[in-house]
Amino acid sequence: MASARRVRIPRRAKRLFGYWRAERRTLRQGLVALALSTLAGFVAGLTLQGIGGTLVRLPGFLILIPAAVGMRGTIFGAIGARLGTENAAGTFEISFRRGGVLARNAEVAVLTTFSSALWLGLLAKLAAAASGQPSISLGDLITISVVGGVLGSAFILAITIALSVLSYRRGWDLDSVSTPMVTALGDMATLPTLYLATFLVRDHHVAVAASAACGAVALVATIRSFAARDRVVRRIVLEMTAVILLTPILDIVSGALQEGRLGELRGAPVLLALIPPFVSQAGALGGIFSSRISSKLQLGVVTPSGLPEVPALVDASIVLGLGVLVFALIGTVAVALSTLTGHMVAEPGLVILGTLVAGLIATPLTIVVSYELAVWSYRFGLDPDNQTVPIITSVMDLAGVACILFVMSVSGVLHG
Repeated sequence: MASARRVRIPRRAKRLFGYWRAERRTLRQGLVALALSTLAGFVAGLTLQGIGGTLVRLPGFLILIPAAVGMRGTIFGAIGARLGTENAAGTFEISFRRGGVLARNAEVAVLTTFSSALWLGLLAKLAAAASGQPSISLGDLITISVVGGVLGSAFILAITIALSVLSYRRGWDLDSVSTPMVTALGDMATLPTLYLATFLVRDHHVAVAASAACGAVALVATIRSFAARDRVVRRIVLEMTAVILLTPILDIVSGALQEGRLGELRGAPVLLALIPPFVSQAGALGGIFSSRISSKLQLGVVTPSGLPEVPALVDASIVLGLGVLVFALIGTVAVALSTLTGHMVAEPGLVILGTLVAGLIATPLTIVVSYELAVWSYRFGLDPDNQTVPIITSVMDLAGVACILFVMSVSGVLHG
C-alpha cells in the first residue's frame, strides 16, 4: 500500500508539472501583467499615503475611496472578461461599428460609470451615518464620486480596449493579462482623479453647482441604461445591476474599517502605500482564475460540477504560485518606496513577512470563492463574465483589507 502511494504521488507531481509546462506561456504573461500592475498599483498607494491631510479635512472621503476604486474593477473587469471570452471563442473583431463587441462594451462602461457613481455617493453617506463617523455632505460625496469616477473610467476604458486589441493581434491570453492590468490601472487612475475632484467641493458655491449637475447627469444615465436600444447592452446592464448595487457594500465596509483606524494607519504610513496594491492584486488573482474558469465553462472544457476538474485545479495551482511571488513583491516594493520617501517607521522584515502571510491567507480564499461564483452563475443561466470578476474583486477589497489589518496588528506593525 505504502509503495503504491509512493508511486502515485510522483506520477501526480509529474502530471502537474507537465500541465505547468504546457501553460508556461500563460504563466509568463500572467506574471508580467501582475508585476506591471503591482507597480502601477503603488501609484494609488503613494497617492493615499500623500493625501493624509485631505482624508482628515474631508471626513467620509476614505469611506468612498475603496468603493469608487472597486467599481472600476467591477465595470472594467467584467468588460475584460467578456472580451477575453470573445477572443477565446474566435468571435472578437477590431471594429467600433454600432452593435459590435467593442462598441457595446464601451456603451456599457459609460452608462454604468455614471449610474454607479450616484449610488456610491449615497452609500458612503449612509455608511458614515450608520457607523457614527463624521462626513461631508451627500452632494459633495456625489460630486467627488461622479467626477473622479468619470475621469478614471475614461482612462481605463482606453487601456482596456487597447489591451484587447493587442491581445487579439499578438495571441495573448486576455483572461490572464486583462484583469490584473485593469484592476491595478483602475486603482492608479481613480484615486488621483478622486483627489482632483475634491477641489470642486472646497468652495461652497462651486460645490453646490457641481453637485446639482453631477446628480442630474448621473440620474439621466441611470434611466438611459435600462432603456438602451441595443438588446445586448440592455441585457448586460440588467445582469450587472445586482452586482453594482450589492458589491459596493463590501467596499464601503472596507472603507469604514480604514476610516475607523485612520489614526493608526497614519502612524504606519507604509500600510497606506501597501493596501491599494495588495487588495488590487488579491482581486486580480481571483479575476484571472474566474475569467479562465468562465471561458472554460462556456467553451465546454470544464463542467459546472461541485468538485473542480483537472483543468480547474491546474488553473488554481497557477494562481497560487503567482500569488506567492506577487505578494512578496508587494511587501518588498512597499518597504523600498516608503524608505525612499521617508515614511518607513516599521521593521522592514516584519512588513514583508506580514504582507506574504496576509497574501497566503487571501489567495486560497479568492480561489475558492472565484470557482464557486463561476459555477453557480453558469448553473443559473447567467453569463459568468458579468458576475464573477465584479464580485470577487469586491469580496477581496474587504477580505484583503481585513487580512492586512489582522496580520499587521498581530505582528505589531500596526498599533491599536
